Amino acid sequence: MKVLVVGKGGREHALVWKLAQDVRIETVYAAPGNVGMTEAVCVPIREDAIEELVQFARDEQIDWTIVGPEGPLVLGIVNAFQAAGLQIFGPSREAAAIEGSKQFAKALMDRAGIPTADHAVFTSAAEAIAYIRRQGAPIVVKADGLAAGKGVTVATTIEQAVQAIDEIFAGDFGQQSSVVIEECLVGEECSLMAFVHEETVLPMVLSQDHKRAFDGDTGPNTGGMGAYSPLPQFDEQAVTEEAMQRVLRPLVEQMASEGIPFTGFLYAGLMLTSRGPSVIEFNARFGDPETEVILPRLETELLDVIMPLMQGDVPEVVWSDDAVVGVVIAANGYPEQPVTGQPVSTDTIGSNLLVFHAGTAAGDDDVILSAGGRVLVCVAKANDMKQAVASVYSGLDSFDRTGFFYRTDIAKKAFRTI
Repeated sequence: MKVLVVGKGGREHALVWKLAQDVRIETVYAAPGNVGMTEAVCVPIREDAIEELVQFARDEQIDWTIVGPEGPLVLGIVNAFQAAGLQIFGPSREAAAIEGSKQFAKALMDRAGIPTADHAVFTSAAEAIAYIRRQGAPIVVKADGLAAGKGVTVATTIEQAVQAIDEIFAGDFGQQSSVVIEECLVGEECSLMAFVHEETVLPMVLSQDHKRAFDGDTGPNTGGMGAYSPLPQFDEQAVTEEAMQRVLRPLVEQMASEGIPFTGFLYAGLMLTSRGPSVIEFNARFGDPETEVILPRLETELLDVIMPLMQGDVPEVVWSDDAVVGVVIAANGYPEQPVTGQPVSTDTIGSNLLVFHAGTAAGDDDVILSAGGRVLVCVAKANDMKQAVASVYSGLDSFDRTGFFYRTDIAKKAFRTI
């Protein structure tokens, strides 16, 4: 078989890495991919160039296409591939609106009775600011549309919230016409993803992302500075069962009943509150960097999940009991103004680590250069979390950090009782 992965980041590199282990797959293509994806044939087609991607899949007789990022999903890549008679795994444009519009997602959750933060939507900066002053802080401000994981501000003061409103309506996170303001939920966050086809939902193992830029959960929100799985501080089975009952199943059933059934990787960002799991956000694709720690635990071949699922069957999904920890190496200045074009010394990273390229490009003389805010995701797998943490950081001891930084406390929360 031939498989195409659409995207260019660490999540897509992890997908390519997983697919390349399947002996049935002759070639894995990545569009556009990145310099680190040596397991794939990279093709210079942008992830949003949907017509070109359809034509490439036709010409190369691609058996399956798997979409990594949210952008092409919201643009309707699945609709276009299906119209061309091509097999693709992901949600339609209409279903991808659960990520493309936070306002749409909130209204859908309300109709489905899914627990989430109280919220209000505004199209006027002045009205939003007046609401914030009435509500007080802490409060959460979210750009309504796609913002590459950086359009969310957890404001501890009214001044921070007002600044976030000004930035959103000034276009700092792309073209935004509205803002969602939410109560600030209290609890511990986790990510629950699932393989979904219409009303069949197969939950993955839990993971936890680290959104803040610096140690101790300080600094600005980012797209994610690291992740780990499993979460030994929780009763994972109980959390998963409750989230399936109260969140995932109600969502997919509601979407199916409204004529917008969901197919693809469904991501639920959850806050585990004293009242149970509450939804922070839904994404219409694999999380990043959660993918990089989830896929190393997946023992079933990815296509052995996707193909039966798409045929209406319920495949068995087998997960490793091992612990996996991933640390993001980011460019200095990330997330506000990352410095790019810096040499990346991947050869100084320990051979014990999986290295997924997230934002890299080829320079002269085979030098790898940084080409984004998040540059690499370095992953260790071990029998338990203590060993995995020790392994990932020992593997980074010799890395040349000039121009880069990473958090040194990824998975620290796994060692405390909640």
